[in-house]
Amino acid sequence: MQEKVYVAGVGMTAFVKPGQDAPYTVTAPQAIGQALQDAGLDFDKIQEAYAGYVYGDSTCGQRALYEVGMSGIPLVNVNNNCSTGSSALYLARKAIASGSADCVLAFGFEQMQPGALGQMWHDRPNPFDRFNAITDAVDPDLQAPLVIRYFGLAGQEHMRKWGTSLSTFAKIRAKASRHAQHNPLALFRTPVTEEEVLASAALIPGAMTRLMACPPTCGAAAAILVSETFAKRHGLDRSVSIRAQALRTDEPQTFEGASMINLVGSPLSAKTAQQVYEAAGVGPQDIDLCELHDCFAQNELLTYEALGFCAEGQAEQFVLDGDNTYGGAVVTNPSGGLLSKGHPLGATGLAQCYELTQQLRGNAGVRQVQGARLALQHNIGLGGAAVVSLFERTA
Repeated sequence: MQEKVYVAGVGMTAFVKPGQDAPYTVTAPQAIGQALQDAGLDFDKIQEAYAGYVYGDSTCGQRALYEVGMSGIPLVNVNNNCSTGSSALYLARKAIASGSADCVLAFGFEQMQPGALGQMWHDRPNPFDRFNAITDAVDPDLQAPLVIRYFGLAGQEHMRKWGTSLSTFAKIRAKASRHAQHNPLALFRTPVTEEEVLASAALIPGAMTRLMACPPTCGAAAAILVSETFAKRHGLDRSVSIRAQALRTDEPQTFEGASMINLVGSPLSAKTAQQVYEAAGVGPQDIDLCELHDCFAQNELLTYEALGFCAEGQAEQFVLDGDNTYGGAVVTNPSGGLLSKGHPLGATGLAQCYELTQQLRGNAGVRQVQGARLALQHNIGLGGAAVVSLFERTA
């Protein structure tokens, strides 16, 4: 039997634009300090740590943790592209579930640069060479940064296959902004309308506008996970547990059929979610709220189907029926998501954990999802790794 894993404490800094941020040696310790305070623990109780970041030199995790304490504990630096933060969370949970540790810290941070993501190293094989080859075959004339090409063409494929309109992606972005206006930690808190989203600059004519893309962002987030035995011994909060969790990487299907929907990880997300549902003995119909990886409005729509919230081809109707917001089937990204909250790669997965923990505790204020019991987290990094976690209110 696996140890039950509880979220004892969470912390998060406000996400800000590149150039307006403090260094990671400030933001990461702030988030960790908040998580320790939230849990009611001293740093000397932490037995292991996992640090997530993408843009930084080796051992940045140690450098950040020096500002909190230097107790000699094992620390592993984690880089799994956009799913880095939730990969750190996955490793922390696994350490506790296996019985090898009782109190583990997962934290993530990022100092990003303005502009779209791109290749950093040009003197070695590109990990996206297969992705680029398929993308070039699908549309050899499209000139745009790599992630805009991937997700823009994936959205365009859904439009062609199912008749989805560009305005539906705009509705998703407008919904994100309405949710974010109540989140003091989000980067963009001013609501935008569907019309404003459609009128913003075209990144791919007819397929994606600027406001449909998440912004590069800086910030940090952290979570402290504990075993049931440890929580009881120290009188810690046991109101939120991680009931099931899975991490999967690409299979041949990702690169089959010249499908951009496959390429951006929809089948990968679907298989990862199904593994979690089966482990927990629940289905998508049981989920009350979800923080999912809306790096682009297009990916949010694709992920509704991948997570089983609606059938294939029915995502547009899911949006039109209001099933992705308050009063609907699954309140999606009550934080405002990556589209409004921002996307500091290493912190994103742990920021999702922060939001869901607050929601299940009943501490989310105006954006509270009433009666929430089961919350799903979805975080994906191309290249590729998908992490899906199921959080449960246990008290």
